[in-house]
Amino acid sequence: MSVQPPLLRVEDLRVQFPTEDGIVHAVDGITYQVLHGKTLGIVGESGSGKTVASLTTLGLTRRMGARISGRILFGGRDLTRLPEDELRRIRGNEIAMIFQDPLSSLHPLYKVGDQLAEAVRAHREVPKAKARARAVELLGLVGIPDPRGRVDGYPHEFSGGMRQRAMIAMALANEPKLLIADEPTTALDVTVQAQILALLERLQRELGMAIVIITHDLGVVAEMADDVAVMYAGRIVETASAELVFSGPEHPYTWGLLGSIPTLAGPREEQLMPIPGTPPSLISRPSGCHFHPRCPYAQPEHSRIDPRLEPVPKEPTHFVACLLEAPARQRLWAALRAGHTPAEAIAETGLSPAPQLQDAAQLPPDAEGLPEGATP
Repeated sequence: MSVQPPLLRVEDLRVQFPTEDGIVHAVDGITYQVLHGKTLGIVGESGSGKTVASLTTLGLTRRMGARISGRILFGGRDLTRLPEDELRRIRGNEIAMIFQDPLSSLHPLYKVGDQLAEAVRAHREVPKAKARARAVELLGLVGIPDPRGRVDGYPHEFSGGMRQRAMIAMALANEPKLLIADEPTTALDVTVQAQILALLERLQRELGMAIVIITHDLGVVAEMADDVAVMYAGRIVETASAELVFSGPEHPYTWGLLGSIPTLAGPREEQLMPIPGTPPSLISRPSGCHFHPRCPYAQPEHSRIDPRLEPVPKEPTHFVACLLEAPARQRLWAALRAGHTPAEAIAETGLSPAPQLQDAAQLPPDAEGLPEGATP
């Protein structure tokens, strides 16, 4: 039996933005795929390149003067090579996106129903009356009460949760094969967040579409994703099934993200363990492993050697970019999961303590882009 090819495959994608201060390496050689009907969660701190990668999939970084290399394969076509008119026929039709802020994404001077109808008529030759009927149907599909009355409402007349539902309706107007949801629950209260996630899962089952969900909230990923890609400083540092990422993560950055999540298991007075420092500048990135300035487990050579994404031993679908040996990583994670601090975990595994942690934004850059003969 032949294996169905992935719906979307991104290969060695690099996106750079030239600025007066230098080149911003927003996305630096990432590879991932999305299968038909499945959900990929892309997680990481703000500025890790999650959104830029998805905007590039839709061709929306071209107008920003970005330098783009690599391939984005969708339905056998390389989206990075398509002319703008062909890409426009795909955008909003076969691939749709829910943007972070629904209030700024909806035009304040146009009725929500008119904006939904415009999304339909941009790709379908239908009369206005039929497009309006489709707008009412879509509002009902995403659970907005009284869709016939709300279709004539303006964005400011909708609550935050209703605006997000309207954005989901707009993205689903032409029943896309792939839906990209960029922080779909940001700025919503917990109850509305749960409703939005349940709505996306229901619509995915009903329409059979694939979803890429971009978030910094691992709770959202645990709820929805089949596979997970963890991004840091424009790169994927770990990728696997959601089950493997949550049960046996292999990268110290992933451990830090998991350690920042509140749980009901520990004592109430137990403090969360934040990741020290701040994300690095994407213009002047640290040398070697870009995470080493913030990593409690970094060894001296990690500031010189750039790790590559490689499979975890005995887990061919689990990839990690870490210079620590696999047995050491597994012992460290076992100690952390048992409630030990990073310092205690290091002592148990016999690793050398990392040098004093630094703010990655203040470190000297790597050698790339420096004048010839210069050293970082």
